[in-house]
Amino acid sequence: MRRSWLAIAVAALGFAVAGATVQAAEIKVISTIGVKMALPDIIAEFERTSGHKVSVTWGTASLLKTRILEGEAADVAVLTAAVIDDLVKAGRITGARVDLAKSGSGFGVKAGAPKPDISTPEALKRTLLAAKTIGYSKPGASGVLFLKIVEQMGIANEIAPKLVDAEVVGIAIAKGDAEIGIQQIPELMAVPGVDIAGPLPGAFQVITTFSAGLDAKAKEKAAAEAFIKFLAAAGAGAVYKSKGLDPGV
Repeated sequence: MRRSWLAIAVAALGFAVAGATVQAAEIKVISTIGVKMALPDIIAEFERTSGHKVSVTWGTASLLKTRILEGEAADVAVLTAAVIDDLVKAGRITGARVDLAKSGSGFGVKAGAPKPDISTPEALKRTLLAAKTIGYSKPGASGVLFLKIVEQMGIANEIAPKLVDAEVVGIAIAKGDAEIGIQQIPELMAVPGVDIAGPLPGAFQVITTFSAGLDAKAKEKAAAEAFIKFLAAAGAGAVYKSKGLDPGV
């Protein structure tokens, strides 16, 4: 990790020097919890090398999209690529979308609990039918995907009484409200008390890309643009990878 920090610092050097004569800014970021495992480490290094400060509002991409469309302003949005594209069309994100990393959806269970077999579509079907409660985020990308999968399996009616709708599925799992749950793998990893049972089997997997965009209402435009470049730098990619994300976008 020491080498990765060095790479980040080198990538940031140009931003720090260029902004040496500019007063430090406080950058407001609205971010999906899909990158919550990685972003704090990257932000800490950005703050150290640039002198700027970053504050983050966390949430699911779908919820944050609604809040932005309703008028909530920030400087930078870090959301799914699809949501960033929607906000560009709505005039709330300006400039080009910057892709950062990607991940797939998977299942989590309470830490220490036996990990069920979800390695194949058939095994996943058996596991879902056997589970007492199943956590998912109804408006989230993983939740929408999950409902399509169980419909395709022909078990939607059987599992409907078991479903537990939760914005942060990992919390429902950790509290014992859901025996098993599906969400983006990094989102599950971000919750203490949750173990990853495994990814969706290949036939069902859909990869989500996480991206950054400049808010059209940004008050700290120059600092925000520097932060977005920092998020996409090679050193940041090493951090994404260490936290369960794939930086190869």
